[in-house]
Amino acid sequence: MSHYQQLVKVKTNGKSIHKITSKIESAVSKSGISTGLCTLFLRHTSASLIIQENADPDVLRDLANFLAKLVPEGDRYIHSTEGPDDMPAHIRTVLTHTSEQIPIAHGRLMLGTWQGIYVWEHRQHSHLREVLVHISGD
Repeated sequence: MSHYQQLVKVKTNGKSIHKITSKIESAVSKSGISTGLCTLFLRHTSASLIIQENADPDVLRDLANFLAKLVPEGDRYIHSTEGPDDMPAHIRTVLTHTSEQIPIAHGRLMLGTWQGIYVWEHRQHSHLREVLVHISGD
């Protein structure tokens, strides 16, 4: 079994959802692994990784609107050292994911037709987010 790792950096621009599918596909291609597993790990606690609809952007907007209503910002939280958007960002990350696993077959991610991989920034300000891509297999 072979292993390959790559760090993918994603510059966010405040609350937003960034498609990173092509960056992950590129890492899979570079790995030379034909059959295996791609593990993604976002090295942050106030942003998320999601696999979601990649055709209709309204889906992503609806998800963002729903989560904003579910976990509102404001002065209701004890943890507020980094601002009123920080604790809600942590809660949103708990409700979503910081890691994903995707099977690889024939050297390609086995995503569904309408699935894309995204980094979801939950903070108001821009950040440089890091996704560790670990690929293992043959």
